[in-house]
Amino acid sequence: MAIASPVKIPVEKRQKKPNVWTAEIVRRALTDSLKKLDPRTLYRNPVILIVEIGAVLTSILFVRDLAQGDDFELLRFEVQISLWLWFTVLFANFAEAIAEGRGKAQAATLRKTRVESQANRLGADGSIEAVSGGELRKGDIVVVKAGELVPGDGDVVQGVAYVNEAAITGESAPVLKEPGTDIRSSVTGGTTVVSDVLQIRITANPGETFLDRMIRLVEGAERQRTPNEIALNILLAGLTFIFLLVTVTLQPMAKYAGQEISVIVLVALLVTLIPTTIGGLLSAIGIAGMDRLVQRNVLAMSGRAVEAAGDVDTLLLDKTGTITFGNRMAAEFIPVAGVEKARLISAAVASSVLDDTPEGRSVLELARSEGFGTLVENMGNSLEGAEFVPFKADTRMSGIRRNGSGTFKGAVDAVLAAAGEGAPDGMQASVEKISGEGGTPLAVIEDGEILGLIYLKDTVKPGMRARFEELRKMGIRTIMVTGDNPLTAATIAREAGVDDFLAEAKPEDKIRRIREEQGAGRLVAMTGDGTNDAPALAQADVGVAMNTGTQAAKEAGNMVDLDSDPTKLIEIVGIGKQLLMTRGALTTFSISNDVAKYFAILPAAFVVAYPELDALNIMALESPESAILSAVIFNAIIIVLLVPLALRGIAYRAIGAGPLLVRNALIYGLGGIIAPFIGIKLIDIPINLVRLA
Repeated sequence: MAIASPVKIPVEKRQKKPNVWTAEIVRRALTDSLKKLDPRTLYRNPVILIVEIGAVLTSILFVRDLAQGDDFELLRFEVQISLWLWFTVLFANFAEAIAEGRGKAQAATLRKTRVESQANRLGADGSIEAVSGGELRKGDIVVVKAGELVPGDGDVVQGVAYVNEAAITGESAPVLKEPGTDIRSSVTGGTTVVSDVLQIRITANPGETFLDRMIRLVEGAERQRTPNEIALNILLAGLTFIFLLVTVTLQPMAKYAGQEISVIVLVALLVTLIPTTIGGLLSAIGIAGMDRLVQRNVLAMSGRAVEAAGDVDTLLLDKTGTITFGNRMAAEFIPVAGVEKARLISAAVASSVLDDTPEGRSVLELARSEGFGTLVENMGNSLEGAEFVPFKADTRMSGIRRNGSGTFKGAVDAVLAAAGEGAPDGMQASVEKISGEGGTPLAVIEDGEILGLIYLKDTVKPGMRARFEELRKMGIRTIMVTGDNPLTAATIAREAGVDDFLAEAKPEDKIRRIREEQGAGRLVAMTGDGTNDAPALAQADVGVAMNTGTQAAKEAGNMVDLDSDPTKLIEIVGIGKQLLMTRGALTTFSISNDVAKYFAILPAAFVVAYPELDALNIMALESPESAILSAVIFNAIIIVLLVPLALRGIAYRAIGAGPLLVRNALIYGLGGIIAPFIGIKLIDIPINLVRLA
């Protein structure tokens, strides 16, 4: 009897993520940059709104002076300042539009997957009516056959079938869907049934489906500003107001000194001193943070969730499927006294060769790794006519019967009862050792003789200890949540390297632990997929629901992982920290820029009244006009130069807060001071060569 090979279902290739610098995205961003000039749109960014007001004012003054026939040199200076102020606004708008462009491209890709399909709606009398998918409403029952699209979000109520979710996840082998299994009953509209037939109860009306929400989210239509972002906007607005007051008071001071400063120079001074760099990039940084999650197949329901992920200091992780593989796997064959190990392995293979459970397959894999591959391959043929006895709750054993003999594996007490005798010497000690290590012992019996034990254990995934150590360096505590008894939980926790564990956890225990952590001032993240996880997901500061999970779980969380990989929570925290670091670093860089601009513009503005100020012209700028123009040009182009960094984000390193602060201060604080000195001088040189000022 040959061992049947499992049917391999092809895995769809991941949809290629759109490149942010494609001609289409850039062209659309250029168009959107002009649309965003509308003050009704720009008012949300007060810093750039001030720049636009300044651009309007200088443009009006230029037109006035042009009509009056003023000096050509003055007009040339005025028009250049006006143009570069408009460019500053457009560059800031372009940064936001290019960030939005990637989301819009991804939304367009998702729209292509949304096909208006026909649905077979099941009537109350059992009849089937063909209707458009758009006619379906919550509560309708539809019948979907192999090869047909699932017409809407729903729960499986009857049937067992594989569903290909590649249209949603990008790279997903078809997954088994069946009713009553909580995490396997949920299906998403637009996916395809690839085997058998399902009856599905629709759970969302048209326009409310998961795919509709995905499209709106990746487009950025529902992106709300985060508290941190709002606070930073208030800070930037405050700084802008302070510099506005400073600039306004310069005119009477200049008059007192016997010098007249033009309004255009004052506007240029104001625009270069206010934090235009971070003001122009702030929105792009936030959008890019959400987009980095989308690239990893995670949907954040709000920017607040991404930001909160960056501040998380406690992670609650399910043991099964997250820290461990979730299936008990054979780890060791332990023969009893007087029995050769080869005989035990042969009996274990015989009892497992027809057993298609994960445990049964793992016994065969362990036998192969022990050098009994040939035995495994030949065993199937030698069992011709054997009867497979599946595991049952009453017998708690599985195996085969052939020619009046039987070979079984099962729970220790069940095997001892079947043998009708006490445990062989040393067996009980081995059972206690396995149980103490968090494993499960299976006894093997052949024709009434107990041969030994199979050590089953829920294996910790490779690299988990290293990842938890990295989280510790980031200042994050990890708590494993499991339904196992405390002894087993402690063993797995020790092996995985988590900081703490919660054993025999029920839904209310999870919520209580989350509230305890939050009560101590910590931000908590957790993953979940079942309806019983929904309350805890809602309570957590960052709740990541699995796409394979129930509708209740997905609605309770503020993120959805389309790949249903619970370990991705660790990546999400890293992306959140990267978002906060990028925003902080570019804010530091932007504010530090002002130091160089002081040296460029203030001496130029007052050098006539106070010739001594020429000593502050440490960049050796050619003239007051070229100094002011060079500073305005640098102020505009630095926004464009930093767009790639804002979109890519600053690489996060798991080091302490102190070293991180020093590192950022040296790179972006000191860099923000030095870069303008170099940049303004490099711009000043060609300006004077071509006599633009």
